Amino acid sequence: MRLSGIALVTGGAGFVGSHIAAALIERGLRVRIIDDLSTGHRENLEEIGGDFDFIHASLLDEAALDRALEGVEIVFHQAAIPSVPRSVEKPHETHRACVEATFSLLEAARRRKVRRLIYAASSSAYGDQPTLPKSEEMRPDPLSPYAAAKLVGEYYCQVWTRTYGLETVALRYFNVFGPRQDPSSPYSGVISRFIAALMKGERPLIFGDGEQSRDFTYVENVVQANLKAAESPSAVGYVINVGNGCRVTLNQLLEALKKLTGRTDLEPEYHQPRPGDVRHSLADITRARQLLGYEPTVGLEEGLRRTIEWWKRSRYAR
Repeated sequence: MRLSGIALVTGGAGFVGSHIAAALIERGLRVRIIDDLSTGHRENLEEIGGDFDFIHASLLDEAALDRALEGVEIVFHQAAIPSVPRSVEKPHETHRACVEATFSLLEAARRRKVRRLIYAASSSAYGDQPTLPKSEEMRPDPLSPYAAAKLVGEYYCQVWTRTYGLETVALRYFNVFGPRQDPSSPYSGVISRFIAALMKGERPLIFGDGEQSRDFTYVENVVQANLKAAESPSAVGYVINVGNGCRVTLNQLLEALKKLTGRTDLEPEYHQPRPGDVRHSLADITRARQLLGYEPTVGLEEGLRRTIEWWKRSRYAR
């Protein structure tokens, strides 16, 4: 099945959403974006390139959401407040942005007869289970309000597929990084924060001992998975891991970044672990390979190099 028609990207002014929107435009689709800019940025919209329609509104604005879905065949649902620590501090905000917004979107998509919805799920659903790698057959064990909220969204997607026939695919992202990831917030991804600190000559901050490990996934791989999920007939109704299939500790990550930036003189500053953070994470991407034909094409080191080069050109370097 080939992608065609109008595609809606929720959260399209955000980090991952803006990359998905750009890829869709390159493939010749008509793209519409809805974003309330609570975590997204207009600068990301400027980097997309090509023509698209932009609606500045929340998914909880029923009239705006209905207008955004007019004539849409496929939805890429990226809108959320994607932060574990922020969810611990502000659980109600996370619930509204992740659970209530997803419910509203699914119901509006059903009314508008949207064919398929690709949902940005999270590997945080697995919690801190010791088994590695994390496979989709494992029982979820969320540790934070964010993890629980994203898991509820998965369940709603599956119910809307089984009960109402709306095709949904949930992609569990593993620690996505790359250009346009905002390093300016304490809730930002660790790679963007490490790069910003090193480039500014500051000591990077690590919560815990740095021996916790992650499966860092370059954003181009995540975009590939979304496009394949939109086209695959066998993926409907499934939850699918999207990762790189290998893991590094935060200490190893920082050493790699120090070499790439030339800031080998800067040692990390260690703080207490944060509530809700998991110890180790690694994706089993067997299902993604089988159902999507997914294969990560950009490895960690190349992804780090590309992200550093973007940072040097970005507004954050000024």
